[in-house]
Amino acid sequence: MSNQKQFNVAVVGATGAVGEQILKLLEQRKFPIRNLKLLSSARSAGKTVIFNGVEHTIEEAKPESFEGVDFALFSAGGDVSRALAPAAVERGAVCIDNTSAYRMDPNTPLVVPEVNADVIKDHNGIIANPNCSTIQMVAALKPLYDRYGISRIIVSTYQAVSGAGSHAINEMLRQTKEVLEGREVEADILPVSSLPVKHQIAFNAVPQIDKFQDNGFTYEEIKMIQETKKIMGDDDIQVTATCVRIPVVYGHSESVYVELKQEFDINEVRQLLSDAPGVTLQDDIGTQTYPLATDAAGKLDVFVGRVRRDLYHPLALNMWIVSDNLLKGAAWNAVQIAEHLASERQE
Repeated sequence: MSNQKQFNVAVVGATGAVGEQILKLLEQRKFPIRNLKLLSSARSAGKTVIFNGVEHTIEEAKPESFEGVDFALFSAGGDVSRALAPAAVERGAVCIDNTSAYRMDPNTPLVVPEVNADVIKDHNGIIANPNCSTIQMVAALKPLYDRYGISRIIVSTYQAVSGAGSHAINEMLRQTKEVLEGREVEADILPVSSLPVKHQIAFNAVPQIDKFQDNGFTYEEIKMIQETKKIMGDDDIQVTATCVRIPVVYGHSESVYVELKQEFDINEVRQLLSDAPGVTLQDDIGTQTYPLATDAAGKLDVFVGRVRRDLYHPLALNMWIVSDNLLKGAAWNAVQIAEHLASERQE
């Protein structure tokens, strides 16, 4: 990226799992930063982080922290975004929000750059980053939507514990040790830290991510349904989801059944996926080549494989989609949006 013009950037939630990845990417991508502010809760204020070889002290995030900031990347939880993003916008910052706080706000663009970068310009100061599971699915389905149209999506997710934060990773590792040593397993965090009932995640699959809604779906599942419609700009797509937490550290996997609106050639489908921006096709059953969470971890792309025509529905496909939930599912998507904004201001 050209660095003729440099920008003042704030990262809110700088010490969190996503915040750390945002900082790594900003450094790797040589984002044109004049001044960097690292903001967090009062608990983390005073800690230091090295960025581009320079030590930065983390400050407590307050409304006045955003004076002079051009771009603010938020990943500190919905309550923080709701409290501080409007204050940042008032002070002239454009906010890229990683939480669910503004995703379904009709005045806030919900953006996956490979899918709908054209709506970035429609922001009123806040741009929302979708849910990690939604991002990877729509990135893979967009080329098929453009070519054939989509009538229905059925998705089952197999989501890594890092999606619930570093404490959930530590809980899984601790429980694994407890099981292997024949000790009693303690569950303190998953599936939802604020709910009274906790379940073991080690050697298990827990079919609950976030809280249940009145219709029997979890909030995570509802997010996937609503966000897919908004990002694709199509309320007629029928989407249903079942979201499951599994004992994997990084990388969400998804089994996706999709009904298209037109007849398709399976080789053309593979070519569309292969050519899609940000998508890597890994699909050779002869060599047992298909996406794995262990391979996707640490990589920026969305990986697609097991692409096959459905046995019963003539317009349906099945596929397997995997991506690093902290990168394309969060930090990388946010940095891509920031790069788009910076590019626009360079012109």
